[in-house]
Amino acid sequence: MQAHTDKAGAVQAIPAAGAHTQEPGGVAAPTRSRRDHRIDALRGAALLMMFIDHIPQNLLNRFTMRNVGFADAAEVFVLLAGYASWLAYGRGFTKHGVLPTLQRLFKRCVQLYIGQTIMVMTYVFTVRSWRHFTPVSVDYLEPELAHGLGWVWRVMMFDALPSNLNIMPLYLVLLGGFPVFYLLMRIHRSLALLLSGALWMLVNMDPGLNFPNWLDPDGWYFNPLAWQFLFALGLTASAQTQQRGRDFRRVPALVALCWVYLLFSAIQAFPWALWGLPDLRPFGDTLAPAKSWLSPLRLLDVMAIFYLVQSSEPARQWAAESRVGQELARVGRSSLEVFVVGTILDLYARLIFSTFGDGWALQIAVNVVGLAILLGLASWLDRRRTRARAGRLVSSPAAPVAAPDPAGG
Repeated sequence: MQAHTDKAGAVQAIPAAGAHTQEPGGVAAPTRSRRDHRIDALRGAALLMMFIDHIPQNLLNRFTMRNVGFADAAEVFVLLAGYASWLAYGRGFTKHGVLPTLQRLFKRCVQLYIGQTIMVMTYVFTVRSWRHFTPVSVDYLEPELAHGLGWVWRVMMFDALPSNLNIMPLYLVLLGGFPVFYLLMRIHRSLALLLSGALWMLVNMDPGLNFPNWLDPDGWYFNPLAWQFLFALGLTASAQTQQRGRDFRRVPALVALCWVYLLFSAIQAFPWALWGLPDLRPFGDTLAPAKSWLSPLRLLDVMAIFYLVQSSEPARQWAAESRVGQELARVGRSSLEVFVVGTILDLYARLIFSTFGDGWALQIAVNVVGLAILLGLASWLDRRRTRARAGRLVSSPAAPVAAPDPAGG
């Protein structure tokens, strides 16, 4: 095995020709020789769109994917989290052993928990402090969190999930359940996906099946019992791609079907009234796919996008070679740090808009500064990781250099 530096500046581990890995069920699978930057770039785009979408007064959120389809950045994020989790941990059970891989999983869960804690504490203490100087709408913080400290244990135990701070707990629960899904895949890959799909279908028939939430009688906004299916689809797609040693096969009929569905989704979901245009939605207001329990229309939307990108060689080249693709990939490789900082920036942007107005000057300033901070953070973290890997390579030139953790920073 030899080291290789790709065009994004990341040192990669390139296996020798013909190298194989062992997959669940004893199937020998060829290991892909290069990191697929499409996953990183897609996740980076999702993270930046989440930053934009979580500021209601932000005019830029009129141009994100939620306006041209049923799904939005959250679906993309969870699907790719599953895909990257298999790359980061699925192979580890066979390659490194059960205990070391479980330790890595636990470490990652602790990092996610710390990130969630930082965001919650920043939200609570920022809003409480801001209210000393100017009124702040209750929309910025649930009334139960506005006074006293009785909420702390509930939030820390995920018994209470504040708005805009509910996707990290979902990710943590899904990642914590990864060993169970892997065990089912060892028995039979189809069994794991079948059980996951059956649970998702059950929740869609009875949305009341959910985790409790002290702040909302309906439970978690992102119902883990439903969203686990999207995560499982990402895991299975990643394992299948690794086993085949190549991208999804591009089937012209399936490509056409995906484009037709995405066109229908775009027409139905587009906010025609917001733009002062005639309403062209074929089903009007009668078709509103639920996000909380991941309705089938939203699921089909994100899977169509994923298939089109993952079966496209030009998309691979764009993500690896274009300047925009490389910048988005850097953001995707630092998903945790970018998400935490972006969520905190969302709060300050909302407070600034509510206090000083949302005119054009502030719109431009908030978006330019916010996106620049996130892109700069991702670039700095990427350079730091590259230097660290290069230093390890110099100190131990005979040792293979591991590729960056696909699960993100």
